[in-house]
Amino acid sequence: MKVTVRLFASYRDIAGTNRVELENSELDTVGHVIDLLIQVVHSIPENFKPHLIAVNEEFASLEYRVKEGDEIALYPPVSGGVDAKITAEPITTSNVADLVRKDSNGAVVTFEGTTRDETNNRKVIRLEYETHATMATKVLKKVLNETAVRFGLSDIAALHRIGRLEIGEVSLVVAIASPHRLEAFLATQYAVDRIKHVVPIWKREFFEDGEVWIGDACDPLTHAAHTAEAPYSHFLQNRELSEQPSIM
Repeated sequence: MKVTVRLFASYRDIAGTNRVELENSELDTVGHVIDLLIQVVHSIPENFKPHLIAVNEEFASLEYRVKEGDEIALYPPVSGGVDAKITAEPITTSNVADLVRKDSNGAVVTFEGTTRDETNNRKVIRLEYETHATMATKVLKKVLNETAVRFGLSDIAALHRIGRLEIGEVSLVVAIASPHRLEAFLATQYAVDRIKHVVPIWKREFFEDGEVWIGDACDPLTHAAHTAEAPYSHFLQNRELSEQPSIM
């Protein structure tokens, strides 16, 4: 079996490469992949345990079973502030933005998602968001950590509301700060896309003549196709090319 391991930020520096191809007939789980990685790349310490793991852009654990051609991404912790919360209370956008403000950041970009009054020519009366808050918070934190590492950021926050929302109320705020505006703009779009695709939050729309559950999450292939065509895709490709090339 052949898989690719991608290393980011401090993990890349430790390994001396950003990409390692591994091949072994006995590869079974992500844990086995990491064991082999440690054997192949001698600069990685024997007690290495990645902070965050994703397989084909889906968050995974050491027990996740890998298959031929999988891409395993390993992300270190973010040095700075990552703030992720699920709340039933109204959201104030400026309060979320204040979480990421620093004198070292020249740009603060916020995304504010609000409930609209129409879907497919049907008048929406109100919305309800439902989730398992503990699980959703964990996944939301993973999304923010992943975003911060991939874009080289350290200050990012997101607040997602659950429960009943009236038309025009804020359901999601993402705030990202960086020294320069480009990274902040693109990282905000990336984070919002990832939140919509992978965080387990379900939306129910109430109409004048009925109601329906709306699922924003999509299958991995659809998600991969969407992110590959998004404006941030080219930026990330260039960023990865500028990093130290693989020597394995």
